[in-house]
Amino acid sequence: MMHPARYLVTSALPYANGPAHVGHLTGAYISADIYVRFLRMLGKDVVFVCGSDEHGAAITMRAKKESVTPAEIVDKYHAMLEEAMQRLGMSFDIYHRTTAALHHETAQEFFRTLHANGSFIEQETEQYFDEKAEQFLADRYIKGTCPRCSHPEAYGDQCENCGSSLSPTDLGDPVSTLTGERPVLRKTKHWYLPLDEAEGWLRTWIEEGTLDGEEHHDPALWKNHVLGQCKSWFDGGLQPRAITRDLDWGVDVPPEIEGSEGKKLYVWMDAPIGYISATKQWAADHGKDWKPYWQDRETALVHFIGKDNIVFHCLIFPAILKAHGGYILPVNVPANQFMNLEGDKISTSRNWAVWAHEYLEDLPDKEDVLRYYLTKNMPEQRDSEFTWKGYQEANNNELVNNLANFVHRVIVLTNKYYDGVVPDFDEDCTVNSASGSDLPSWHESEILDLHDQLDAVLHEVLTFEFRSALTKLMAISASGNQLLQFNEPWKIQKEDPETVRVVMNLGLQYVTALSVAMYPFLPFTSARLRDMLNLPDLADGDFADMMLKLAEGELLIPAGHKIEKGKHLFERIDDHVIQEQMDKLQRSRGDGSGNSQPGVPIKSEISYDDFAKLDMRTATVLHAEPVEKTDKLLKLQLDLGFEQRTVVSGIAKQFSTDDIVGRKVVLLANLAPRKIRGVASQGMILMAEDAEGRLSLIAPEPSWEDGSQIS
Repeated sequence: MMHPARYLVTSALPYANGPAHVGHLTGAYISADIYVRFLRMLGKDVVFVCGSDEHGAAITMRAKKESVTPAEIVDKYHAMLEEAMQRLGMSFDIYHRTTAALHHETAQEFFRTLHANGSFIEQETEQYFDEKAEQFLADRYIKGTCPRCSHPEAYGDQCENCGSSLSPTDLGDPVSTLTGERPVLRKTKHWYLPLDEAEGWLRTWIEEGTLDGEEHHDPALWKNHVLGQCKSWFDGGLQPRAITRDLDWGVDVPPEIEGSEGKKLYVWMDAPIGYISATKQWAADHGKDWKPYWQDRETALVHFIGKDNIVFHCLIFPAILKAHGGYILPVNVPANQFMNLEGDKISTSRNWAVWAHEYLEDLPDKEDVLRYYLTKNMPEQRDSEFTWKGYQEANNNELVNNLANFVHRVIVLTNKYYDGVVPDFDEDCTVNSASGSDLPSWHESEILDLHDQLDAVLHEVLTFEFRSALTKLMAISASGNQLLQFNEPWKIQKEDPETVRVVMNLGLQYVTALSVAMYPFLPFTSARLRDMLNLPDLADGDFADMMLKLAEGELLIPAGHKIEKGKHLFERIDDHVIQEQMDKLQRSRGDGSGNSQPGVPIKSEISYDDFAKLDMRTATVLHAEPVEKTDKLLKLQLDLGFEQRTVVSGIAKQFSTDDIVGRKVVLLANLAPRKIRGVASQGMILMAEDAEGRLSLIAPEPSWEDGSQIS
């Protein structure tokens, strides 16, 4: 499909049974966000959907572990996932959830249609049953010895030690994770998708890129490991796949269908349909028609996933869509491989992870540093590794020394030499290029070369080579640094001001181009740079407009335009900051909750002088209201006696607006203001948090006057 009319882009729905970690982010989210942001800047019609996968055994297992209901688990982690994704700049058009009524209706409609057209077969099989718990066991509720590597704690669906896909009956010495008892086999009836009957067209579609005799996609653009895994499944012979389970949490099999009692849709059928229900909800929210995005062959559907989801997105979900009829299939499934951490596999069960929400708390305002490092180390073709030292080096040596240094020099010198006004220049003046050659007409050479460099970045993104695209982007900044270094405007300003005007104007064109091209990779940094350049926020189509201007030799920022004072885009990260994170990681092995164990770890030691800088005051809550589009934040109006303050606090789950009004609180009053969801928060109220994440107010005696200082 050379020129799609529109794009529907999905990121794998994360399980709402725990927080997100860096492996998740680099697996299916950052790459998708970069891709979508570029499409929008090209003026394309694109919808980007995601949401929480809130059904399946992983949810109920977490609920049992925390002694709460599955609904409480998904509410907790859905909010945590959504907030982390938003704070890291994921530009989803909608972040939906599979517990939504619309999703249940959509999934049940799929089942009804496939059932009515004879796409299912019914089979009676024997499945493990826990007599003590009086229930059939989902695959994840069974542990035993792996038949391949002899690991004693393999699950019924997979051995996490060797990675083998398993069936519960493959395990040696199986036990129920619910009771520790040995389960027994009992007969039960379920519906199956006869995947073996679809093998012929699936193989042709994936390997040759044709569907129903027509060209559908270019297999050369699919990753080798994606094609290889599909071929492995074909070579092993596809088998019917169960699409229902005996569960008490999930989407009900439509009740009017005989034999539906106690049956739920198996999560691998339910979850990908979540992409469709999310699109429906987005369309309803915006007065749009969802059908062209899923049912028009001029739409390019792209699934961003991790490699553990390849079979579901390349074989099972396409088979479901085709059996239903009327739906398009993906033109690409750019699955990434896995990211390891400090020489070991990321493991939620061992709490060996860098959690997104903790990163955002520990390293505020460094969202783009994480995005940069995860893109630089993206496991596109093979597993990669996150190390804190590598993170530090990427920031200090590349973001600071290359990108930030170039931008800062250009903006500072423009303010120094021209009072912040973009200089005009003599087009016939000769300057030295980054290659060292003389350029008698730089606007016809350097500007066109800049166009070609940006075009190379775009090409890499559109072919799903994000690491290469980032390398090419940073090479543009390096070229700008070389331009300054070769010409040394700070040395020749007095003796050759005309050359300096050419060099500085060209440097500003480079900086302006970078402010646009970095946006998909580093959206927060792009916004700060646009502010420094006194340029408007970026809009759809701006990359395409920039490329057109450059192709015609036009300037991106005109002579006479006034820019702002320079600020550093990035700052060096000191060794002690990295050591704190490495120490925290070593301390945090625990139960995988995302909270460090045991308890909440003590932070690094500070001096008395550090403590003395804190100005804590007593205050009374005068007014409270929810912050729009969040279920966690309250906007509080506080009385300090001598003034009133607005503070945004994440306590809406613990306190209603009525509960909090009139309460005494302790305010950290000299914390720098920060915008949270568009509200300027002027401080922070003090809370206590236990190892389970429960919060309570730290409150002074009611008799204390507002504004009293705590020391």
